[in-house]
Amino acid sequence: MNGTKERSILFSPLKVGTAEIPNRFVRSATHEFLAGKDGRMTERHRDLYRALAEGGVGLIITGHAYVNRAGIASPGQTAADDDRLIELFRPVPEAVHGTPSKIFLQIAHAGRQTKERLTGGVPLAPSAVPDPVSKVTPREMTEGEIHGLVRDFIQAARRAAAAGFDGVQIHAAHGYLLSGFLSPHTNRRTDAWGGSTENRARVVVEILAGIRAELGRKFPVIMKINASDFLPSGLEPEEAIAVARRLEPLGLDGVEVSGGMAEAGRGSVWPGLRTEDEEGYFVGDAVRFKAALKIPVFGLGGIRTFRVMERFVQEGRVDFISLSRPLVREPDLVRRFRLGQAERSACLSCNKCFNPRGLSCGDLRKRPSP
Repeated sequence: MNGTKERSILFSPLKVGTAEIPNRFVRSATHEFLAGKDGRMTERHRDLYRALAEGGVGLIITGHAYVNRAGIASPGQTAADDDRLIELFRPVPEAVHGTPSKIFLQIAHAGRQTKERLTGGVPLAPSAVPDPVSKVTPREMTEGEIHGLVRDFIQAARRAAAAGFDGVQIHAAHGYLLSGFLSPHTNRRTDAWGGSTENRARVVVEILAGIRAELGRKFPVIMKINASDFLPSGLEPEEAIAVARRLEPLGLDGVEVSGGMAEAGRGSVWPGLRTEDEEGYFVGDAVRFKAALKIPVFGLGGIRTFRVMERFVQEGRVDFISLSRPLVREPDLVRRFRLGQAERSACLSCNKCFNPRGLSCGDLRKRPSP
């Protein structure tokens, strides 16, 4: 192994809004399947995030937390829909704040990518476009329900701030409800919430404006957005960048660039290892966001190798490196990178970590105990 990497640009701090992130490594939001029946965070969440912070991750983004019960995506998902959860949240950011790391709560609504047995009603969407994967035909939301959705996102952000999280990430990617509004494939409305790019972006504009009115400009707010839905009639980079440019002056503090949705058969976590030249399969789109924005841009997509990460940041292609599966296998990966004890993640991109019994590395589970 080489010597310490502490002088690498990857270990230099950078601000996201008012939050100073101690390095350029981000734990990208990953559903942990660890919440209690009422959506409360548990000791397993606390221990997981503490391990990531102690392992050197600069910014931890939690798994998606639903903003109302109609927005739950799967069992074991965290909730952010009730003030009673605020006190139950507190041990999680407190566990991280014993380190230099920061932690943001990701807030989300599943939209049509869920089941009636989970939500207690027909799943909601901007338009009644059937989902061939979930076999769901959602119900088109009324205008009153859209206004309620905006309020629910604002209140979820307020709860995150009250509980001590350092910021929030608005989930507007991967075919979930806000992504559904942005996409011309799933948003076929003819009212003020559909049609033009401006109208389809109205819901995220109102959410961000409402969070700023509630919490001011000091509380960091970032967004995860699809550059492309990978569908012929879906969102494409030009429109996605236009949305981000609309949000930046309203107080958006950063953007994580992803892509895909279930219907496309091509989501955000592509299985299988890639060569170094193929790592960062969303970074090419992130570069276009970076050229159009002044706020930090987060790059992701099967990135496994330290020198690839370093090159992406050194060349100004992205500001942060987002990792998910590698940090499931090796929560201390960033520390090991810094000490020169690793040059590449051992993650196999097998996707067996997404376990309904709790997020854990499937490859390690298969190995016999020593």
